[in-house]
Amino acid sequence: REILAKFRNLGLAGDYYLEFNLEILPRKGDRTVVPGQMWGARNAQGPVFRVTLNDNETGQPIDRLLGHNGPNPSAWRLADTEGAQASAQPIQLDASTLLDPIGGTELSMFELQMPFIHWTDHVYEGTTRVRGRAVHAFLMYPPEDFAAAHPEIAGVRLHLDANFHALMQAVFLDADEIPERKLTVLDLKKLGEQWIVKTIDIRDEHTRDKVRFEVTAAALNLDFSPRLFDAEELGADIAPPENVVPLRW
Repeated sequence: REILAKFRNLGLAGDYYLEFNLEILPRKGDRTVVPGQMWGARNAQGPVFRVTLNDNETGQPIDRLLGHNGPNPSAWRLADTEGAQASAQPIQLDASTLLDPIGGTELSMFELQMPFIHWTDHVYEGTTRVRGRAVHAFLMYPPEDFAAAHPEIAGVRLHLDANFHALMQAVFLDADEIPERKLTVLDLKKLGEQWIVKTIDIRDEHTRDKVRFEVTAAALNLDFSPRLFDAEELGADIAPPENVVPLRW
């Protein structure tokens, strides 16, 4: 419980802004890219974020998403928003729609929001190793509404770094506890005095197709208005902050 509590409370100091690419990497076929932006903060209930996914050629929004995480998570989506007015109303996602593909990729809000971090039914499985590092393994069991909507996902195994309690991998399991998909943190990047996740792979274990989330620029220690994370504001265009730093190795 202490390990999970520390993990759930991890986060950046202050609000943040990220620019990223979603690279669609099929095992066979051409690579495509969906660029995006993320604004994030934390309120009394937990982490909050909003995401805009854009067309790679026109730069126009094709999907807007809002997530409130914590013990009582919620999520909204405003899709196909080219030319959308600020008054457009997003759709609140539920257990049945949380795994719908977003932005023309195989990624879903379930993987972006990661509500399974806060599932209350879980067991501690001990320590193992992932990518050469010692990790704590937790098997998280879904709540009733999610289990009823998605019987193909019996649980999510979390691998948390044994030293820093940060997420290294999340494995989505079928009814036989066989991996269906894996979300793996590949790289971190230090920006100022803070570390941020730079690259995450989400791989389908059957097809071997991948979606790679790669941060290309960031701004930290910001202070956003709480209204930025209101569902009714999801259709509004938000300008990036001025102090965005490109991430280079």
